[in-house]
Amino acid sequence: MTFFDLERPEHAYMFAFLQADGHLTQESRNRGRLTVELSARDAPILERFQQLCPHNSTISYRTRTTNFKAEHTSATWTVYAREFREELQALGLPAGRKSEVVAPPSAPFSERDYLRGLIDADGSVGRTAQDLPFVSLTTQSDAIASFFISYAEELSGAERRIFHRNSRDGIYNVMYAREEAVVIANNLYYTRCLSLPRKQSGATRAGTWCRPADMKRVIRRSWTPEEDTILLRSPTLADAAKNLKRSTSSCQVRRWRLLNLTEDERKARGQFPAP
Repeated sequence: MTFFDLERPEHAYMFAFLQADGHLTQESRNRGRLTVELSARDAPILERFQQLCPHNSTISYRTRTTNFKAEHTSATWTVYAREFREELQALGLPAGRKSEVVAPPSAPFSERDYLRGLIDADGSVGRTAQDLPFVSLTTQSDAIASFFISYAEELSGAERRIFHRNSRDGIYNVMYAREEAVVIANNLYYTRCLSLPRKQSGATRAGTWCRPADMKRVIRRSWTPEEDTILLRSPTLADAAKNLKRSTSSCQVRRWRLLNLTEDERKARGQFPAP
């Protein structure tokens, strides 16, 4: 028997959350366990997972000193059932290190609930200190970053192109703001959906934002391969800006990105070797 039906919203959300924040260990003689450790304030989501899971499981608490807090209390959900672990692996949650290799399921799944699970576990939603709405996701997985970008583009029309992982910790940080964030937040965090209460609250704040009358709206133009070629072949940034009808600063940033692509990125774009 299988447990997960990823077309069910709660199952899709739960599986995504486990892909992001779960840890699956595999030992000899078919032993192992799934664990998810969260701050004690998020224990209600673990209690809901425990209710959904058809196998015996436990939730334990511990308090310890961390780099960020003298007394931090965490809650850990643990499942030992072999059948449950094997199903997770079959769906795409590998044992051990997983950050770079996890990907959306190949079987049909509820996309917005799956994405909400990823954002609850590894993302953020709300308003900035400047009161601007945003939705973001951090991930080391090419497939997960691409999925978020594709979903957001189809939903809101927003275009994003991934060029680099963060040089400090090797992750992608994909973020949407303003009207794009409003559309995404309202789509993912619908009434009575399974979610972390604090993320639901942040999504509500993001989703109710309206652009002030005095805030100018900037319409961004995506760069085309033809424009990239003109930019790279122009003798100066001023020449490129004039020919492309773009600002010098925009050309400077784009040129820097193109010249600092990795070899794999150049191959994917048909720009190898380096210009």
